[in-house]
Amino acid sequence: MADFEYLFIHPLMGTGEAWSGFLVETTSNNGNNAAMQPFLEHGELALFDKRHPWFFPVPPLCDLASNFPEQCVATFTIQTPPGADIEKLRAFEAELRQRKQKIALKAAPSQKLPGAGAWDYLLITTSHARTLPPFTLLGLSSRTTIVATEVQSHADYEWAGSNACALKSMEFLLNRHPPGKKADLTRLKLLELLALIVADADTAKIEDIFRQEPKLAYSLLRLVNSAANAPRSPITTFSQAINLLGRRQLQRWLQLLVFADPNNGQQVNPLLQKAAARGRIIELLAAELMPAEKDANFLDAAFMVGTFSLLDVLLNMPIKEVLQHLPLPEIAHDALADHRGPLGQLLMAMTSTESRDLSAAAQQLQNLSISPAKHLNAQMTALNWATKIHPDN
Repeated sequence: MADFEYLFIHPLMGTGEAWSGFLVETTSNNGNNAAMQPFLEHGELALFDKRHPWFFPVPPLCDLASNFPEQCVATFTIQTPPGADIEKLRAFEAELRQRKQKIALKAAPSQKLPGAGAWDYLLITTSHARTLPPFTLLGLSSRTTIVATEVQSHADYEWAGSNACALKSMEFLLNRHPPGKKADLTRLKLLELLALIVADADTAKIEDIFRQEPKLAYSLLRLVNSAANAPRSPITTFSQAINLLGRRQLQRWLQLLVFADPNNGQQVNPLLQKAAARGRIIELLAAELMPAEKDANFLDAAFMVGTFSLLDVLLNMPIKEVLQHLPLPEIAHDALADHRGPLGQLLMAMTSTESRDLSAAAQQLQNLSISPAKHLNAQMTALNWATKIHPDN
């Protein structure tokens, strides 16, 4: 299994609810050279914002070169991992410190925390952090950047933000609000628009909606003019968007529009980038499935499954109730409603990944005959694309 270990990348949320870093994990939690080296040498890394750190686990045997990209932060564990070569680990840590490469420590509840400044970053689970005496993290944060992981609830996220955690993981985004909160009726109106797009309605009908709802048109133009699309010249009208993008690409941007802030971009919605990344990853992985299914309609359905899979969270409604408003292709409907078919299996792998059930995710990917290398490429490509979507700028 060591040479067939999957690598999983989790975006981390910083200030302003924007992606500001990435956490890299493997199914073994400790990683190995075969899994880590392809990541450290991946060409796509150079295309990401250099200010955003990438935390990767140091393999127990530590057969890694120390001249990895500057944004990659070697993450050691406070407990010695099984089978570790302790002398190699110490020598590797000393070399990184001498080179002034940033390093991180992953805390454990059973071990004493290091002093402020001993490490550049401290990774700590939210459940562990919440057991600490008051002001512990505040004191550490004076010289060490705190990264909260396993942030499972909205309450955990609020707590981490109030307790000096500069970066937070985003498991909490998968949770719908309590049943008492009403569905988002503003965005339900967008489902009417999406239904027209999915049904391949006349352009004139779609234009009429944008004329009636200028905020939607404004949000769409901000979205398609973001760095992710990078048009040669700004798109200023809906008609221009149709002409330049084409119906297929326009439909994709409209699928993401439902996650954008309807109030003129005054508030970032962290689900937007997550939906974009899900859609692109599932689309790229779908292309690795049976050759007979490699057609535009299948790949469009794959992107749709990824983006729409978060509508239940966005709208605070059960997904089957949301689907009643959308005339989706059968393959997309089955994947979203019951995780059926290859796209449903890919969606299951994505949700397992994001909920940190990495063993299940790896098994699901292996069942689909998707190799770790193909999976890594899909993640890097999709995340790079999603990080450049900034309709709030």
